[in-house]
Amino acid sequence: MAFGLVITVQGFETSRYLGIEYDAATRIKSMRVAQLLVSAIYMIYIFLFALSFDRSQFLLSETAIIDMMGIVTPILPWLLVAAALSAQFSAAIADTSGSGGLTAELTKGRVKPHLAYALLVSIGLLLTWSANVFQIISYASRAFAPYYSLQAVIAARRAYLLPDQQWKAAAFAVLALLGSMIVLFGNSVEG
Repeated sequence: MAFGLVITVQGFETSRYLGIEYDAATRIKSMRVAQLLVSAIYMIYIFLFALSFDRSQFLLSETAIIDMMGIVTPILPWLLVAAALSAQFSAAIADTSGSGGLTAELTKGRVKPHLAYALLVSIGLLLTWSANVFQIISYASRAFAPYYSLQAVIAARRAYLLPDQQWKAAAFAVLALLGSMIVLFGNSVEG
């Protein structure tokens, strides 16, 4: 669950690509606030979930969480589905937009954002029609963990080169190690 939290809170980097509209301090603050807020929500949700349900009360399936929320109140599954669809739609737009900018940045403009968008949408459609929900989540987690580990290594290296920032370098190195552990030892939800 702790590894899941690390992966969950690292999904709020979209404001990194809004450099034209916002200064660096605003973008950094927005990412920190988003990560702290989602960490609190995640921890409260897991705590309340663990208190409310015994593992033997439900069968693990793609819709298990929706079925379990029906125990709380009949309208909650409908609200949960609406919230999930809204959140995923919003995340898909943000991630697609961010990936186009990141691809253009990493390739120094050789690959245009619109080409990256087309490739990402094609991969998404292929996954949607060829894999089940648990497989898609597993693929996404396996892709995010090495990506964020590399980001942490880059941050550790840069912090190490700055005067009086060795403590930050060490913290980023620990995050890189944690991400590597997720890659090597992470289990799927079905495992």
